[in-house]
Amino acid sequence: MSHSGTTLILIMAIAVLAPLLAYGVGRKLPVPLVIFEILLGILIGPDVLGWAHSDELIDGLSELGLTMLIFLAGYEIEFGKVRGDTLKRAVWAWVAALALGLGTGILLGGGYAKGVFIGVALTSTALGTVLPVLRDAGELHGRFGSVVMAFGAVGEFGPIIAMALLLSGRAAAESTVLLAVFAALTAAAVFWALRPRPPWFSRVIAKTLHSSGQFAVRFVFLLLALMLGASTALGLDVLLGAFAAGLITRLLLTGAAPEAGPEILEKIEAVGFGFLVPVFFVVTGIEFDLDSLLSGGRTLLLLPVFLLLFLVVRGGPIWFLAPRDLDRKDRGGLVLYGSTALPLVVAITTIGVEDHELTAGEAAALVGAGMVSVLVFPLLALKLRARAGEKALPSEAVRGSEAW
Repeated sequence: MSHSGTTLILIMAIAVLAPLLAYGVGRKLPVPLVIFEILLGILIGPDVLGWAHSDELIDGLSELGLTMLIFLAGYEIEFGKVRGDTLKRAVWAWVAALALGLGTGILLGGGYAKGVFIGVALTSTALGTVLPVLRDAGELHGRFGSVVMAFGAVGEFGPIIAMALLLSGRAAAESTVLLAVFAALTAAAVFWALRPRPPWFSRVIAKTLHSSGQFAVRFVFLLLALMLGASTALGLDVLLGAFAAGLITRLLLTGAAPEAGPEILEKIEAVGFGFLVPVFFVVTGIEFDLDSLLSGGRTLLLLPVFLLLFLVVRGGPIWFLAPRDLDRKDRGGLVLYGSTALPLVVAITTIGVEDHELTAGEAAALVGAGMVSVLVFPLLALKLRARAGEKALPSEAVRGSEAW
């Protein structure tokens, strides 16, 4: 059997084993599923047991998994719940984190070029990683979940924009023009999604929803492919297209198929969380450069430094700019979720190593810190929230906090 076939079997075996471990351990301690996926990936990877190795096929499936993760994160954004004061606070918290991150990165990296990579990485939030944790905890659609989604969305979208402007290797003016073109295309797609669909569109969705036709699911993946193609054609990161596709898909299904929308999403989530997303997390573990991390004292020491900086750079502004209706434990949970980072850290460090701005050890320390944040921060947030308990806010208070 080929290396790809063996590795894929091992990845899917972990994808099946991880929920069983999470269920078994979860009866005593709620541990996010991705913890087991990443750790087991490291275990079978070349730096430990050496059973699994990445190649072109595995890397392609992993990239599709990351794309689906960002797509689903974009889909979950409910603008009706994150508009107004909450959204403005989320934006300003990320802007403050970017300023802190760039300053810290330049000082720590010893120069602007390396500092930009470090600084942008420190501002990211792994919304796609936090999303299933919130869903499994039953907090995704409550007030707290909506605030986390708002801050997480900006923490996911902001670094992607910063990557396009600061890390693309193009002049800032050229990158700005390309982003403006993509924004115009996205706005046009949103305008189209908000227009009433012809009657036949809803009828075809209903007729094929439980048949082999699956028109709605195929249409959603066509929309995703179009947005990915648009971002690629403009030389932008495909994650930008994936996030935009998720936003547009929610608007489209809400207007064209409000009754079938939840079922369509379930089918898409089955493809994402059932296959592609676990592949991304397991491959992240397989490709983690454990040898580089453990080979030098300075590299290993950088890991806890970066982990602390995630909390300070990203979490500090979140603490001070969190909505006023959240108490201290809610703010703490928001800081921990907002400081959880991994997918974009992997993407940013990959670019940094390819551009010879980051060493393999520095990239491993950053990714390692991101992995520890995924392993620890959501778990701490769950424990903190469990002690805090759910607090139903008066509708007047929520409306007041969302006022412009």
